[in-house]
Amino acid sequence: MNPIKLVLLDVNEESLSEFNDYFSERKNYRICASTNDGSEGIKAIVEHKPDFVILNLTLKGIDGFGVMEEVRRREIETDFIVLGLFGDDKIIARVMARGAKYYLIKPVSPQILESRMEDILSERTSGFTEVKEKRRIATLDEKISSIFISIGIPPHIKGYNYLREGIKMAVDSPAVINNVTKVLYPKIAEKYETSASKVERAIRHAIEVAWNRGRTDAINAIFGVRVYIGNEKPTNSEFIALVADKLILESYSS
Repeated sequence: MNPIKLVLLDVNEESLSEFNDYFSERKNYRICASTNDGSEGIKAIVEHKPDFVILNLTLKGIDGFGVMEEVRRREIETDFIVLGLFGDDKIIARVMARGAKYYLIKPVSPQILESRMEDILSERTSGFTEVKEKRRIATLDEKISSIFISIGIPPHIKGYNYLREGIKMAVDSPAVINNVTKVLYPKIAEKYETSASKVERAIRHAIEVAWNRGRTDAINAIFGVRVYIGNEKPTNSEFIALVADKLILESYSS
């Protein structure tokens, strides 16, 4: 089996190095080019015709949008996975209109990139049921991450992952919000090999971080109403239910 050809384009040297190190060690991948320059990236894509281009919108010279436009103009068949810093609907719409398979909000691990590429490859070679479910989960993760970024919950704290997992559980089974202590916290704890009490405290800390940063206007803007005013903080279950309800309603309207 031929290796999967990659071109990596990212202005962030740390990210570029991380992606290079990871995929260089994977026998089923071959890095054709790795650069922070858009013009050099276009040349590499034209020369190597990679299976995937991992593309940061911010590049030296020609930006990510310009790279996509030029590659499509030349009718080169490659799949773009685009990385950005913001969950702006207009930016996402522009990216997807140019043929990107995914738009992922940074920080993005190389493992996530590999998983998304596997999804795309599976879609080419297998039925759509399993792929659609993976895509649904990926999209849900991205939407939750976008909300967290907007309201100021940083990804490096433990409560970030616990809270995201709790919201996903509430989206899949809304009734779980009535059993956060007996069901939701223990299930999250089991997944992350910790205790339910630590999960509860970490989630509460994540919510407190957002409120202490004074982003209540951003919070109210996301949910479309003045949900919380001043220093009033929701409980863990209230916050999880609020985000889950928003995501469920969006899924019905999309």
